[in-house]
Amino acid sequence: MQKRLILDQHRLQITISRLCQQLVEEHGDFSNSVLLGMQPRGIFLAERLARRLREMLQREVLLGHLDATFHRDDFRRRDSPLRPNATRVPFVIESKKVVLVDDVLFTGRTVRAALDAMMAFGRPQKVELLVLIDRKYGRDLPIEANYVGLSVNSLQSQRVQVEWGTPGAEEDHVWLVDQ
Repeated sequence: MQKRLILDQHRLQITISRLCQQLVEEHGDFSNSVLLGMQPRGIFLAERLARRLREMLQREVLLGHLDATFHRDDFRRRDSPLRPNATRVPFVIESKKVVLVDDVLFTGRTVRAALDAMMAFGRPQKVELLVLIDRKYGRDLPIEANYVGLSVNSLQSQRVQVEWGTPGAEEDHVWLVDQ
């Protein structure tokens, strides 16, 4: 197994800041917008974005965690049952602009499931997708991200591994792994 570093801690911080600038350009002060981090790994990026946006805007940014396990199209096709993660959406998304956040966009199937799961919390005015890494090839569904940290050309045999360190401990890294 070979690993190639595609984003180190420094470049990742720059990327998150750039994504926040783009969000502010589109959503202003976030008074009518919310962030929904997709479980399990999108929540780490969503939390970092929310923290940075709070610093920039000097106001609270609504943040939720969305699990789409039971909305997946392969839910009943697995040998072992999928284990759901916690959904925490402590606000109504009715008529809000929602930014779905995930770490890696590959086939688009998880995003489709998240759209279904999100509808239980109201009908948003608009939905956008923000991803840290967009794997350009391998899409099963016609889904594109509105905000992309980095586009990566990868093979089917490769995977993108995002390592989120805890604050004050290990650093964050993004790797392209040959399997």
